[in-house]
Amino acid sequence: MDPISITLPVQAVETTMLASVRMAAFLVIAPPFSQRAVPPFVKVALALGLALAVAPRLEPVPSDTTPAFVGALVAQAVIGAGLGFLVSLVFSAVQSAGSLIDLFGGFQLATAYDPLSQTSGAQFGRLYQMTALVLLFASDAYQVVVAGLVRTFDALPLGALLDPAALASTLTEGLTQMFLAALQIAGPLLVVLFLADVGLGLLTRVSPALNAFAMGFPLKILLTLSFGSLAFLALPGVVESLAGRSVREMLGVLP
Repeated sequence: MDPISITLPVQAVETTMLASVRMAAFLVIAPPFSQRAVPPFVKVALALGLALAVAPRLEPVPSDTTPAFVGALVAQAVIGAGLGFLVSLVFSAVQSAGSLIDLFGGFQLATAYDPLSQTSGAQFGRLYQMTALVLLFASDAYQVVVAGLVRTFDALPLGALLDPAALASTLTEGLTQMFLAALQIAGPLLVVLFLADVGLGLLTRVSPALNAFAMGFPLKILLTLSFGSLAFLALPGVVESLAGRSVREMLGVLP
């Protein structure tokens, strides 16, 4: 009995490898897949599965030599990492808002170790970040991000290169939008805390015998816990808006 031989077209294999490299580089950096809670094997399997799904409609990249193919792999890794960083920058607004609340509410000193990210952070920053990740999966917003990544193959085929000037411009604009979004999320609570500081300052001027520091800490903690919990009502809409913005940022950097 003759052995079974399977012949795979070389161009199809190369196209799938190039697409999987872009997918893998994106998933390593972009949330919610960049979290350490997602095993590396799952990221690789997801990248390969998405690449197999989009490869049949992609144009093959002519690479006659091994160095040319390796260069194409590196280019796809850079493109995927750049797009993933854009998405990560957009969703960093939620964690930045939590960090601002920690800073102005007096929780910045109460840091704890996060075993998932292997970093130390304050409570509201971690809470807002984890809530945003849960909402990404619960609302299927991660599918919007993945669909945007698939659409990048139409705007930027495998053989094309990413414009560094467009990437730098989009990163600068994305950083600005991140700070604005963080202020919009945490702004109302920051105003309340600022007014509390002003009120304590006026109370100290009226009655110098009062200890403003002794009164300020429990008051600001109470206000932070009360109004900070109300901000959770706006997080679902914020996450949905950020998912749409991340897709626009990815497609905006492409020619």
